[in-house]
Parts: sequence; structure tokens; C-alpha cells
Amino acid sequence: MLKGIRLKANPRASQKLILSQWMGCARFIWNAKCDEERYYSTFAKKYYPIGTYAPIDQKTSQFKNKNLTPWLYECPSQIIRNSAVNWYQTFQKFMKGQCGKPRRKPKTDKGSIHLTRELFKFEKDATGVMRLFIGTKTNNIGFLSFKSHRTFKLPNSIYIKKERGQYAISFCYEIAENNDVQVTTKEHLAYLKNSTTNYLNENVVGIDRGIVIPAQAGNQSFDFMCAQKKNKIKAEQYIKRLQRKLARQKNKTSHRRAKTKHRIANHYAKCSNIRQDFCHKTSRSLINSEAKIFVFEDLKTSNMTKSPKAKRDHNDKFIPNKGNAKAGLNKAILDKGWHKLETYTIYKAFIAGKAVFKISAAHTSQECAHCGHIHPDNRKSQAWFQCGSCGHVDNADRNASIVIKQRAIKLILDTGTVLSDRGVLTSSDTGRGAKSQSDKGPLLSASGNESSKKKRKAAA
Repeated sequence: MLKGIRLKANPRASQKLILSQWMGCARFIWNAKCDEERYYSTFAKKYYPIGTYAPIDQKTSQFKNKNLTPWLYECPSQIIRNSAVNWYQTFQKFMKGQCGKPRRKPKTDKGSIHLTRELFKFEKDATGVMRLFIGTKTNNIGFLSFKSHRTFKLPNSIYIKKERGQYAISFCYEIAENNDVQVTTKEHLAYLKNSTTNYLNENVVGIDRGIVIPAQAGNQSFDFMCAQKKNKIKAEQYIKRLQRKLARQKNKTSHRRAKTKHRIANHYAKCSNIRQDFCHKTSRSLINSEAKIFVFEDLKTSNMTKSPKAKRDHNDKFIPNKGNAKAGLNKAILDKGWHKLETYTIYKAFIAGKAVFKISAAHTSQECAHCGHIHPDNRKSQAWFQCGSCGHVDNADRNASIVIKQRAIKLILDTGTVLSDRGVLTSSDTGRGAKSQSDKGPLLSASGNESSKKKRKAAA
């Protein structure tokens, strides 16, 4: 099993200059491959026969020229090669439909380089301190200082990243596997189908994610600390003030404008760190609890935070579409880190040998946990739930957490329940209004969806 780690690096001024140059060369090769693919594909659409495509490779020799690109000769050739290989692998994933098409990278204060085994070496000095040597014998920056806050095993490759003037080293390494502990989600589901209802009631926890209360797990609620809320509010106030200042600084080459952008980025990073700290601590509290099975709602955050479409009246004039209110809701949703909390809980549960499932989020906030009655009027307010059928009264988030738990138990005990690719528990039974699992077609590749003038003419 792979485990990731991120270490803070402290390069000297001379090392920062060389690392920035190497990052610029890696970005240049990435952008050159993007431009080359775009040129070849445009040429192929016009002049190649139907069904043939432009060649895609990971060669970089055509970009090195002593007159046009002399700076590439000052960069280790392995870094140039790694940048081209990463682009090629990304493009292959795009052709399989696993990710988006690789795009050009703009020149910003961010950057990264991929170093393989021949470009770095971890070694201990006479005092037992771990040191990192960067570069080859003839082209190197010497030993890079870094903060080793925990022990780790030697990796096969590392990334050196730069953001907001700060440098970091990140990599993955293999850890010893314990087959008795680490079980896949499908194996968990197959094992739990034979369990009893009492066992599931004792070990299943439903987690309801919201805006006011970020996470509600049964009777336990998780929220940001008061100090974290104050720091976030203060950082957001600074961001607004600095953005107004940035709007007045018209000269984009000004050093003061660059300082203002740097200060804005620092405050945004502070909010992100607070959010990440909350998600890590909450997920750790969940995993360390006595519960063994955690159930989330299948929330599609990207769809929930889309901007509303423009509305027009019968005279084709634009009318209010409540875009400002939706923008505030989107900001509140993204500020809670719902997806991060789910991701952190999944990987920590996998290491601990516990299970994480997801269920459909339809009407979980409107269903009564006591009688199962579903109606929008059951949710009287954000925190107050009162069933219109049986009169059951409870906190709305706690009621939703119990509903998630009850639905998960029913699906686990159902023999027809299957696990989707997203880890969602779904019933394989089909009926009125349901869609069979076999109706889902295979994932379409990008190459099969390309459109061109020649194909349209041939089809016509």
C-alpha cells in the first residue's frame, strides 16, 4: 500500500533560483507538447484519411535548440524527459476517458518538478540527520534542507513544489501490508450481508453533512472551533480589503501589485489550512470511535455549486434569477470541505480496517426517522424537524443522520444490493421508474467522440 507524505523544504536563495529555472523548463516542455498535439490534430482533421489520427509520443529532442532555447541545456535532461512522460501519461488517460485533456500551464508563482531516482538521494550525515541531495554529479544544487517531521521509507520519485514562495517535497512510499486488516469495500459488503440487525445498529454510523453543522454523526456533532471561525472571518475581511486595493493597482508589472497578490494568496491559504485541519481532526475522531461502518450521503458537490441559468421573460429580457443568493450558498457549501472530509475518512478507514459506504441523498432531510413519512413540511427550519404524520420531534441534522443509518442497514441486509463504482449502495432490482444496471453503457473514450468535418461529410 502506498502512503503519501509532504515535507517542508527550506532552500537557500541560490537554490531557489535554480529550482525556479528548472520548473520553468518543465512547464515549457509541457506547454510545447500541448501546442504540438493541437497542431498535429488540426492538421490530421484536414489532410489525414478518416479513421487516422496524429502521432502522439513523448519525444522532446525537437524542442532543444542552442539558438532558440539555450536555457534547456542548463536543465538536467531527466527533468525534461519526466515532464514529457507525465504529459504523455495524462493524454493517454484522457483518451481512455479517465480525466480531462491536458492544458497549457500559465506562468505563475506556482510550479513543480518531478525527480526520479537518478536526480535525488537521501543520506544521513555524521550526526544522523537525513539529508537530500538534488541533481546529478555535474548539474546539482547540493543538499536541500527540509523538515522531517516523521519517519518515512525511501521513495522511487519525488515532487518539489513551489507555492506562495514556499517550497515542499512530496512523495509516496510503500508500507508493509497486513492482509488481516486491510479489506476492500466490496469484501466488507459481502461479509456484512451475513450479519444481524443488532450488530449493524451498534456499529453503523450515519454522517449528515450540512452548512450550519458541517458533520453530524448520530448524537455527536462536529463544527469548527471558535478560534478557527474568528480566524476565517478575519482572513476573509483582509481578502476583501486587499482585493479592493488590487483593483486600484492598474500597473500589472508593479512590484507593489505583486505583493498585494501574494498577501491575498496567503490569506486564502490560511482559510484552506483551517478547513483541512478540521477535516483531518473530524475524520480521525470518527475512525477512533467504536463504530466500524460509516455511511455518507452521495453528494455531488460540483453539481450542487453550479451557477443558476439566466432567465428571460416573454419579451426576451433578462429577469432576476437569484444568482446572488445561489452564490452565497455555493460559497457556504465549498467552505465546509464536504468532499475532503469524505476522502480523509475513506483512506483512514481503509488503514484501520473499517468500512465506508455511501447511499443516495434523496429526501434524507425530509424523511422521519420514526415512521418513515416523507414531506417537505417536516423540516420546519434549519435545526427543527417535526413529522407531520406521527408528530416526532428532533434536531433536523440528528434525524437525517439516523435516516442515513437506517437506509444503509436495509441496503446492506438486502441480498440484491450492489456497490457502484462511486461506492454507493444501490439495489439491483428494477421496477417502475428504476433503471437496470445492464442499461449502463461502457465508458466512452475521447477518441470515439471526436468530431471533424470529414466524419460529418462521410456520415451525410
